[in-house]
Amino acid sequence: MYVRPAAATAAAFLGFTLTLLGGTAQAAAPGPGTGSPTGPATRRAEVGEPVVYAHRGAAAYAPENTLDSIDLARRLGFDWVENDVQRTKDGELVVIHDDTLARTTDVEQVFPDRKPWRVKDFTAAEIARLDAGSWFGEEYAGAFVPTLREYLDRVQGNRQKLLLEIKNPGLYPGIEEQTLKVLGEAGWLDERHVSQRLVVQSFSADSVRIVHGLRPDLVTAFLGTPTVPDLPKYAEFTDRINPWHTTISADWVAAVHGLRGPHGKAMEVDTWTVDDAATARKVQAMGVDGIITNAPDVVRDAVGGV
Repeated sequence: MYVRPAAATAAAFLGFTLTLLGGTAQAAAPGPGTGSPTGPATRRAEVGEPVVYAHRGAAAYAPENTLDSIDLARRLGFDWVENDVQRTKDGELVVIHDDTLARTTDVEQVFPDRKPWRVKDFTAAEIARLDAGSWFGEEYAGAFVPTLREYLDRVQGNRQKLLLEIKNPGLYPGIEEQTLKVLGEAGWLDERHVSQRLVVQSFSADSVRIVHGLRPDLVTAFLGTPTVPDLPKYAEFTDRINPWHTTISADWVAAVHGLRGPHGKAMEVDTWTVDDAATARKVQAMGVDGIITNAPDVVRDAVGGV
């Protein structure tokens, strides 16, 4: 495991800156939009206030997926943060969205001959040398790509909750098991975290199914917009369907709510990525349970979520 030099970690802290399975899912009674999920109790249908998730931290205001970004989300008053997990050449899990380092670090300057600069082609120590903040603003110069363990420790220290995305699992065989191992080592798989503070999601149905099979107690989410006839198949292994906001309607949301997930509770919908007030109010009217956003303060002001 890569261990960041203590001085760097301290300085950063002080900165504070598929082949689907067959089967039939049960309909949720007494109807769409009722019940609450197992694990984090987030449904607010009764008061119409969706939960607000800070996408890659407060990514509209700080470099995404950095400790600075989740610290800012905390200062803005948001409990839930979302991140992306990938794997380095030497097997370390790191928090970064793209499968290359070029967009959000200075890798092209530090390693000019390593194009296309894929995460999986660099060691954790090499990635630790990169500046992951200057691209966003000079005030964030020196921000770094955190390891998953560093990220989990900061989320824990901030008393936040985590929507963790397993990114590009096809590039990283076994990443589901490894992610769960790191979560367990960091104390995130005890009953309190599993029931209140953690959701694992992916665009890969197979990856979500693997996580559910390994830890059936975990709350999981599939990223996408399955057709209504296909929803019962997903309800066998995931608790939530998290779609892009342009792909949904009130009827589709109601269809998801009308099914029970693998824990016997009504399924939920958390939509992404919504950064303006008008769209936030639009998806709120559709009945979504959560909104994933780069600008959580804007969405909170629009819909009253927390």
